[in-house]
This record gives sequence, C-alpha cells and structure tokens, in this order.
Amino acid sequence: MLFTRLSDDLFRPLASPSRAFNAALLLHLHTRVFADVADPLRKGELLTEIGDFAEAFSQGEIADDETTPADPVERRSAIYRRLLDAGWLTERRERYVPVVEFDPEARLLIEELARLDRGETRSYGGAVLEVLGSLESAIANPADRSEALVNAAKASRAFLGHLRSLAGAMRKVEERILREDDQRAAFRLYFEEFVARHLVSDYRTLHTRLNPFRFRSGIVREAARALRDALTIRALAEAGLREGRAPDLGSAERTVRGDLAEILAVFEGLDRHLDAVDAVVARLERRIAAALRYLDHRDSDRIERVAAALRAVGATGTPPDPPPMAQVSLLHPPVGEPHLYRPRNARRPILAEPLPEIWLDPAVEAFIAAKDAFRQRVAVTPERMIAFVEGQLGRSTAIRGSQIRVTDVDAFVVFQRLRELDVLFDGALGQRYRLSRLEGRVSNGWLDCPDFLLERTGLRVVRER
Repeated sequence: MLFTRLSDDLFRPLASPSRAFNAALLLHLHTRVFADVADPLRKGELLTEIGDFAEAFSQGEIADDETTPADPVERRSAIYRRLLDAGWLTERRERYVPVVEFDPEARLLIEELARLDRGETRSYGGAVLEVLGSLESAIANPADRSEALVNAAKASRAFLGHLRSLAGAMRKVEERILREDDQRAAFRLYFEEFVARHLVSDYRTLHTRLNPFRFRSGIVREAARALRDALTIRALAEAGLREGRAPDLGSAERTVRGDLAEILAVFEGLDRHLDAVDAVVARLERRIAAALRYLDHRDSDRIERVAAALRAVGATGTPPDPPPMAQVSLLHPPVGEPHLYRPRNARRPILAEPLPEIWLDPAVEAFIAAKDAFRQRVAVTPERMIAFVEGQLGRSTAIRGSQIRVTDVDAFVVFQRLRELDVLFDGALGQRYRLSRLEGRVSNGWLDCPDFLLERTGLRVVRER
C-alpha cells in the first residue's frame, strides 16, 4: 500500500501555505539536480542549489507555518530541514562526508508528479503503431518474441486509460474557460491549457486521408487471427512458460488469450471514447468561434452611428424620381449562406465485421497431442534411465555395454545416453551407478561405440527432477 511505505509527514510541505514553492523546488531537484547524477550529492552542493532556487522567490512566497529566517544561509538550511523531516530526502555519511539523495519511495511519487506537470499529450499514431508492431512481432516469431505480446497489451491499456481521462480533463478546462469573464484570459486558457497541454498532438490528422487509425484494422485483424490459431497460442504459451511468466501451460494459454482479447476489445471499442473527445472539441470550437465573431462588435457606438444615418436618410423627404440606381460592389460581395458558420460533419461510423466463432479443429488437437507424445517418447528422464538399467541388470551388480539388449527404438533412445550416465542430470545417477570405459567396441546393429562397464553401487533414491 502507498501510505504504508511513505513517510507520515511526506505531504506536509505540499499542504502548507508555501506549497507552490515546495512543489516547484521538489520538481527542480528531481528534473535538474538529481536527474543525471548517479551518486548522492554532497550536502553542501544541495544547500547551494536550494539557496540559488530560493533567490527567485520572495520571502512571503516561501513563508510556512513556521517563521522562515530572512538570512539566505539560514533560510536554505530551514528549507532543507523541512524536506528532510518530511521524508522527501535521506541523509547519510560516506567517509565522514554527508551526502543526500531522494528517498526511494518518494522518488516514485515525484516522478508521477512530474508526469502530471508535463501534461498528458500523447500521439495517436505513435500508440497505434507501437501496438501493431509489437503484435506483428509476437505473431511472426512466437518462440522468441512472446514478450512483445505482453508489451502490446500493456500499451493498449495505457492508451485506453489516456483516452478515458482525456475527455474529462478537457471538460474541466472547458468549465474554467466558461467561468472566465476576461476574453483574453479565456483565449489564453484555450490555447495554453486545452490545445497545447491536453489535446493530442496529431488530433487533426484523424480527419485526413493519412489518419493514424488506418492501422487499427490491422491490429483487429491480427489479434482475431491469432485468437483463432491454436498453434500460435500454444507457441506463445510455451514461450511464456519457458520464460517464467506462468506456472503451467494452461495458465500460460489463458494469459495469451486474455492479452489478445484485451487488445481486440480496446481497439474495437475506441469509437465511444473518440466520440466523447470529439464532442468536447466541437463544443469548445463553437464557443471560441462565436466569441471571435462578436469580439469586435461589443461597443454601442456603431449602433448609434447606424441609427443616426437612418434618421438622416429619413429626414431627406421624398426620394427623387426616378430613384437612383443601386451600386453593387463586386469587390465586397454581400454576406450570405457561404459565410455562415457550419458545425463539423459527423464522422462516418466504422462498419464492424462480426468475428467468427472460435472452435478448435480436432485435427489440430490430434497433431498437438502427437507432438507431445513424441516429445515424451524421445525424452530421457532419471526415472526412465533407472528402469532401463535395472531391467538389464536384474540380480547382477554389473553389466557390459556389449551385453545390453536393444530391442526397439525406445530402448535405443536410453541406450545411446548410457555413456553419459555419470554426468547426466547434474551427476545425480552417479550416486547409484558407476561407469567405466573398457577396451573393445559395442556393435549391436543400432550403435557402434566404445565398450563400457556399468556397475550398481547402491540403492539410493534419485531425487525427482
């Protein structure tokens, strides 16, 4: 849990009257002072950095519940002691020299705060291509690139979480813009907070021919194809089991199917989240466009001038006969329908293709079972080796290699490994049998090799491997 690992007073500097200064100082220490330093900083160097940073702030801005000294040397020491007592920094000595570094748990928290300070700007195209590349790599080479499937599922979850929070963050900025009475401040909020901070960097490309979501169909197609391919799922599961990401083959297959289904669900259901984002963007654009349209028409002098002109025209009396010809300027056409504001056209819905039912081909299952049976038949285990040797020895204590009868393929698989018995399975069978090399050769129709003597040394039980 978070609060069982962090100090009890960790958030005290961020809840004090000088929390703006403390937060800015912590971010400065994280991004500038401790960023590229592999070793802890000397305490004197850190105090100098704190003093230099505090010079840009007035005494009132860094005042806390306790009185902050006015002297620069005492003030930087008080600020340092405040962060040290709260648990943000840890101090120790190396060869009688005091050094300081961030607390490990507090460093994780300050990294998240730095990420929030940078904003949540993401690239749609980069996220989609990252998932597509990892998914294609895992499917093309499941034995060696199974980790790419895990990365693709992780990137899909992160991108979906970003989309879920994006609309809410933009609604929050919209409320701040609507509460702003000063139009200049409202425009500044729109461009600095909404466009530059929360809007996705390549949002405009979603409505062009080269939009990044043209790769989304490839992700859906590859994920659905992998879900229907039992051999691919088995290969990915075996790789995950071999790399220690699952306790058994069944759990590994369930994990692989879950990752593929999650990727498929994320990229099939993106339209709902994008519609919510589009709705907020369109609403804000309409409000900003309306504000710009009427920005220069707020003064009442124009109304008075137009009213005075109409009164002057009316006071001239009856117009002359015939009436003067109307002068139409071709350089300034009249305002008409082309000049009216038009809302953005609704995006066409993406045609969803129903996925076929996933069923396992009995021939594929039989092929997998045959492969498993073959692996078991050609695998040499300690138990299989002991059973073969004991069957050949019987009541004897020793037997020559030339005396061993090889009757079938199963016996040959074990016989060809007998000459390695003293080193097989980390030498576990060496406690039970002793192998000696003899002159002469063994030629039994299956194998031609130097002769050897196999002796029983005891009846110790071999630990199952």
